[in-house]
Amino acid sequence: MFIDQAIFHIRSGKGGDGVVHFRREKYVPRGGPDGGNGGKGGDVVLEVMATLNTLAQFRHKTRFEAEDGKNGGRSDMTGHSGKDLIIHVAPGTVVFDHLSGAVLGDLTNPGQQLVVAKGGHGGRGNARFANSRDQAPRHAEHGEPSQELEIRLELKLIADVGIVGVPNAGKSTLLAASTNAKPKIAPYPFTTLEPNLGMAVLDDETTLVLADIPGLIEGAHLGIGLGHDFLRHVQRTRVLIHLLDGLAEDPISDYIQINSELALFDPNLAGKPQIVAFNKMDIPEAQERWPKIESELKRLGLVGEEQPLAISAVTGLNLRKLLYRAAERLKDSPPLEDIELMPVYRLESDPRQFSIQKEGDGWRVSGEAIERAAAMTYWEFDDSIRRFQRILQTLGIEDALRKMGAQEGDTVYIGDFELEWQD
Repeated sequence: MFIDQAIFHIRSGKGGDGVVHFRREKYVPRGGPDGGNGGKGGDVVLEVMATLNTLAQFRHKTRFEAEDGKNGGRSDMTGHSGKDLIIHVAPGTVVFDHLSGAVLGDLTNPGQQLVVAKGGHGGRGNARFANSRDQAPRHAEHGEPSQELEIRLELKLIADVGIVGVPNAGKSTLLAASTNAKPKIAPYPFTTLEPNLGMAVLDDETTLVLADIPGLIEGAHLGIGLGHDFLRHVQRTRVLIHLLDGLAEDPISDYIQINSELALFDPNLAGKPQIVAFNKMDIPEAQERWPKIESELKRLGLVGEEQPLAISAVTGLNLRKLLYRAAERLKDSPPLEDIELMPVYRLESDPRQFSIQKEGDGWRVSGEAIERAAAMTYWEFDDSIRRFQRILQTLGIEDALRKMGAQEGDTVYIGDFELEWQD
């Protein structure tokens, strides 16, 4: 089954905890602190795999988690870092933050990678806090929390040539006759409910990747019919074969309508090279109509200097001529711009910023830096608590709570922790 959209939850690995430990050996009376650091949590990485052409692997699995970092050990031993989680996607996958709608990256080239969630740093062990004033620190850090988010993937097929036209124009038949693809073919509209890819080998030096785009109707750019689901696949193609239905009531009107829908969806689509092909020339009625349709296309200037072709996808009439013409236009058309890997930036403000709100009988302090610091604090060690209090002072949270009227004994909520305010 062709799947070109997916939404799932990802979580990077949490950093391992640093430890509090002191060297103790029989003849070393003042061994000092030797608690090691925690290991880094694993990243969640999307990587392009050339052999994939669908997002079907996300159909049943909707949660992905990287490995957590291991805790530090004694003798200054650092915990093992968690393994990165590599998730393979098809070329042409666009990555979005599902909640905000922000584009995180556009993955087009095989082997290209995008880190969508970074693993947490390992917490520092007490050996890292030793200094001339405090030679025996009895505090350490928990590992940095993991990152979690919902991401949405959208696949835009990467093909050299896109075949567009109204429903039942014969696009699938043309693809099947030109390549080894086996799309569903039937004598009724909307037979094709998903895009199909195929490769046409014209000679030893010329190959074309063709994409059959399901039939478009009026209002497709607004999502009517199969509109938005498949118009985006046209964006990746460099040349279009515009197939006219030789038995349609008004092929000229169909041609104008499809081009309008393409331009309304993305103005850049209007500038793509097009080759017009009048299909179903194996049927006498279409043969009779062709001279009039050809002259009308030229009279209205709809095809420019490009000569429209009369073809039959069923018998193969002018099929190789059509494909070679597409190959020639492909050589003249500029390649798609390589979209550089887009880094994931989710910080729109200073992480040290915070907000304070009244919550029940207490106060809720929110802010990335202070919530991370709370999560990394060993609350069972007095030295760690004093260090956290210094962070509150440094960020200005203590002064802000006093100004807002915090009283002795009030509860202060920071992340998942409840603290008692003591001034």
